[in-house]
Amino acid sequence: MPNIPREFSDSATSSADNPLTDRVRARVAEAARNLDQHTRRPRARKALQEPTLHTPKHNREARSLRRVFKELAVTHREYRVRTGQRASPALRNAAKAFKQSPSLPSLVVVAAFLDEDGLLAW
Repeated sequence: MPNIPREFSDSATSSADNPLTDRVRARVAEAARNLDQHTRRPRARKALQEPTLHTPKHNREARSLRRVFKELAVTHREYRVRTGQRASPALRNAAKAFKQSPSLPSLVVVAAFLDEDGLLAW
C-alpha cells in the first residue's frame, strides 16, 4: 500500500518535492492540451439551455483531471484482468474520494496505488 495517510490529506501529496505529484501534474497538463486541440465550439442553443456556473478554466481543469482518472481506471482494470486480483478497499476509497471531490491531490493518491504496482508508464 502506498505511503499516503488514509485520510488522503492534501499536505501529503502537494509538496513540491514529490515526484509522483509532478508526474501527475504533467499528465493532467498533457490531457488539458489534448482537450484544447479537440474542443469544439458549443452549440448556441445548448449553451443557452445549460448555463454554467464555472469558468472555462475550471471546466477544463476538471475535465483534464477526470480524463487522467479514467486513464488510470482503464490501466488498473486491465491489470486486474491479467492478474485476477481485485481492487483493494483502500484504492476503492481513494477513487471514491476523487469522484466526490476531484482535485490534483486526490488524483495523486489514486495514482500512488498504481505506481506502487509499477503500472504507470509516465
